[in-house]
Amino acid sequence: MLDFAQARRTMVDCQVRTFDVVDHALLSVLEEVPRERFVPAAAEATAYSDRAITLARFADGTARVMLPPMVLARMIQALDIVPGNRILDVAGGTGYASAVMERLGGDVVMLEADPALAERAKAILSDLGCDVTVQVGPVAEGYAAGAPYDLILVNGAYETVPDELLAQLADGGRLAAVDASEGAGRVVLFQRAGEAVGSRRLFDAAAPVIEGLRRAPSFQF
Repeated sequence: MLDFAQARRTMVDCQVRTFDVVDHALLSVLEEVPRERFVPAAAEATAYSDRAITLARFADGTARVMLPPMVLARMIQALDIVPGNRILDVAGGTGYASAVMERLGGDVVMLEADPALAERAKAILSDLGCDVTVQVGPVAEGYAAGAPYDLILVNGAYETVPDELLAQLADGGRLAAVDASEGAGRVVLFQRAGEAVGSRRLFDAAAPVIEGLRRAPSFQF
């Protein structure tokens, strides 16, 4: 039987630390949160591998995934969570990222479009003692009822800038997502300053484009 505790330590030491993740609190949380609880049963043996794990596929061709550990960790590090931050976890799937951010002291709202995934997230998070609010709704629209948010994490990519999500940031708030608008994916960190929103590219990463954030098809002649 796989030693999941050892798998977590190996993930942190061999994947996450080597990808410029140096936040000690985050590294400790990653060693504690049981990633295997959040994946499909058939994928438990690969829960700590350096790859995305598919949680669901949808009729529009999009999918919900758990991002690779080192990509997710570096995105969360870039958000620079401070205890008490109000956080929206977009396309949260079964809740792994929400669990990590809650353990870092965040006040987390998880948004998921798929009711079955959301129900599973509620059950897992409750069983682990994580105080996370799970909401069901279109992920590209965010959750305006809980806005403004200090931080927003998007568990996937966009081809069109997620304006509705950016509108839900508080002044000084930050949003991390994968930009797939130019083909090759790159994690981008947005930050609001008053009415203006700036952005900077952080590192290369790939992720499925989430529903509602695809570029409209263009006519080909």
